[in-house]
Amino acid sequence: MIDHIGLRTRDAAEVQTLKAFYVAALAPLGYRAIIEFSAEQKIGYIGVGLGADGKPDFWIGTATDAPMEPSGRMHLAFVAKDRAAVDAFHRAAIAAGAKDNGAPGPRPHYHANYYGAFVVDPAGNNLEAVCHRP
Repeated sequence: MIDHIGLRTRDAAEVQTLKAFYVAALAPLGYRAIIEFSAEQKIGYIGVGLGADGKPDFWIGTATDAPMEPSGRMHLAFVAKDRAAVDAFHRAAIAAGAKDNGAPGPRPHYHANYYGAFVVDPAGNNLEAVCHRP
């Protein structure tokens, strides 16, 4: 089980760009911004934690004392409650500025009920929303 995932950004401006993108793109999956850390809090980190049901399990941030270099492109798959949510994620992500990387649809080569959609976020990460139910 994954507790949380974090994307490292180059700077505070990119944190805000990605926050806006992910808040819009993940809204159909029930995600929202839950907690934010600012430079004024002086904890060495600027970032935002997003999640569903009150638990931030997806973080976007950077160090304040020494900017981090992103560690490269990442693939992140988010659980969708149904196929309609996968479709809504894809539309929302494209509208928020993502590039299409695989339209919503069945992926039987993964398994019989696999239904997913893929996009590339503004920082170059590959995102997926997936439903494993018929």
